[in-house]
Amino acid sequence: MAPIPNGRLLFNELPTGYPVPGKTTVYDASQTIDPESVPLNGGFLVKTLVLSIDPYMRGRMRDASVKSYSPAFALNQPLSNYGVGVVVRSEHPALKAGDHIYGFFAFQQYFVATDAKQYKVIENKEGLPWSVYVGVCGMPGETAEYAWREYSKPKKGEVAFVSAASGPVGATVVQLAKADGLKVIASAGSDDKVAFVRSIGADVVFNYKKESTRDVLEREGPIDIFWDNVGGETLEAALDHANRYARFIECGMISQYNSAPYHVKSLMKIVSQELAVHGFIVSSLRHKYEAAFDASFPARIASGELKYKEHRVRGLERGGDALLDVLRGDNFGKSVLIVADE
Repeated sequence: MAPIPNGRLLFNELPTGYPVPGKTTVYDASQTIDPESVPLNGGFLVKTLVLSIDPYMRGRMRDASVKSYSPAFALNQPLSNYGVGVVVRSEHPALKAGDHIYGFFAFQQYFVATDAKQYKVIENKEGLPWSVYVGVCGMPGETAEYAWREYSKPKKGEVAFVSAASGPVGATVVQLAKADGLKVIASAGSDDKVAFVRSIGADVVFNYKKESTRDVLEREGPIDIFWDNVGGETLEAALDHANRYARFIECGMISQYNSAPYHVKSLMKIVSQELAVHGFIVSSLRHKYEAAFDASFPARIASGELKYKEHRVRGLERGGDALLDVLRGDNFGKSVLIVADE
């Protein structure tokens, strides 16, 4: 077989503010690969099918000397994130050709790996689209399920507020909260997103670009649980409208990722209202909840018990645009980068 292009999406330069497709990230088609003859050295060759585009990737676009919970992207090397691919060839006893695997992928069309323990074979008995496994059945779904079970301590009839509720994490949290018998207030950034969040069960949904978060919480609160995907002024408003002993689950602060930080002025409420504030990284909770998640979530999705929405972008070369859409809130649903079909 003649060599074929092995496209890659490279981290090209440190961004200031929003990453710029074609500058911060650059698509490179200069490399080739022969899938039939590339040496495996006891490993396995993977064809990338779908990659996850997530807000936290912006934090990895930094100087490598700046430490954080996730490693910085290396300049002039492919981006990386969760993905699903199919094994094309294998010399590893744990994997065979045709297996579909989930794990951390380089943003390139094909790659050879040797450590099978870094990947999970997906059975997909439910016949779900592979993209679901980087969304509600992957890290975003894990994030929602694990932290909700660990920190929310819900009591029927309480009030939860979920920000960025149309995204893959927020939308899942809305449904988990409703299943636990809570009143759910939810915010989203467009009328279409508001309609979607209402359709999955939220009791009060508002477009934060048209209606003040403070006004809504004043009218519909106070709140007992806050799931924070946004930070900034939204966090401040939630602090000002929290019941005593409320639980704040700090999942992300996307309002701060591309601009100067907003200085929250209500932090004393943590003391006066005796609030429990939980920041977390999903990998720290995985050991407690992963087995139950893998056993239950695909079936819950397949049955329609839990609903999801995807924002599909086709072509590895469009990965930079997909990330920019996520950071600006221009996507609608879980952003998934379709690299190839079977």
